[in-house]
Amino acid sequence: MLSGLRLLQGPQTLGRGKGFWSGFLIVVMAAALMPAYVEDFTVNNVAYFFIWVFMALGLSLLWGYTGILSFGQTAFFGLSGYAYGVITLNYGGDNGLTFAALLAALVLAALLAALLGYFMFYGGIRDVFVGIVTLSITLVCETFMAQTAGPEWAIGEARLNGFNGMSGMPPLTIPWPGGDIILEATRLYWFLLGLLVFVYLGLRILVNSRFGNTLVAIRENPNRAEMLGYDIRRYQLIAFVLGGVLAGLSGVLYTTWGTYITPSSMGLTAAALPIVWVAAGGRKDITATIVSTIALVWVSQMLAVYGSQYALILMGAIMLLAVMAAPEGFVVTLVKRVTGSARDSPSSTRRADSAARDREAPKF
Repeated sequence: MLSGLRLLQGPQTLGRGKGFWSGFLIVVMAAALMPAYVEDFTVNNVAYFFIWVFMALGLSLLWGYTGILSFGQTAFFGLSGYAYGVITLNYGGDNGLTFAALLAALVLAALLAALLGYFMFYGGIRDVFVGIVTLSITLVCETFMAQTAGPEWAIGEARLNGFNGMSGMPPLTIPWPGGDIILEATRLYWFLLGLLVFVYLGLRILVNSRFGNTLVAIRENPNRAEMLGYDIRRYQLIAFVLGGVLAGLSGVLYTTWGTYITPSSMGLTAAALPIVWVAAGGRKDITATIVSTIALVWVSQMLAVYGSQYALILMGAIMLLAVMAAPEGFVVTLVKRVTGSARDSPSSTRRADSAARDREAPKF
């Protein structure tokens, strides 16, 4: 227990000390109280923002901590969303069956990630070729699902409906003696907030653990890590599966939020957006990833009112600016500059100079 708490403060994540955790608690409490002060439309929108964060966190784990650039997150997203739809449309959503469907969808995403990752990493595929393979899988999945419009494309009672996608899936429900609790509107918002906090803290512990340090070592120099005796393929495979499960979680939550899923969720645009979110915030830090994802999804939604093309143009410009001006990400760069300026303030500089002179003074 104590070791887990210590790992929350580890070196692989931004934010540590009483100041950070006090701010963290204030933000979480403010978010939990928000539904009491804003309209339901805003609550529903913020819940939508939360949904995408899980996929972004999975990509941060893969790309930022392990050095694997994957365009396949939306394939796991779509697969899990469709799996949830097929199960619930055939068996309903009463008596907690929706959570069983959620778990089954995540298991399916994990199996696909394990199968794909095994052939890639144990087959010697590395670097940019991983991105090419995962992008190919994503486009194949989108193309296939878009062509399932005929009546013959049905799994039991669930029609795939081609490019129009599936709809009418039930929301998540919690079994309760007086009747199932339906996770909609404010209840769904609170559920997503609690789940996000749980996943965030769990990932902080993971990336600061020995496993996470090994992932960072593989990212920095895979050949050296392999020479030190680490089976880098196994670590890469585990990280790839975890990233696929988190993307699948976003897919299921998206399906329950809007009660629909379409092949466009696995398209080229959808595959590129998580990369922009993660790169803009700072791919090597999960805290920065959360901040940038929520901010950029909000900006995209605001611009979509005037036309989705404007949102895509802005996302491309942000990605280009991040690569050229802030390779570490805007959030990480800003935090480092602020903390650096605090260390380099006049008072701290004077104290450091005084301490240096005291150390250098001759002792008699």
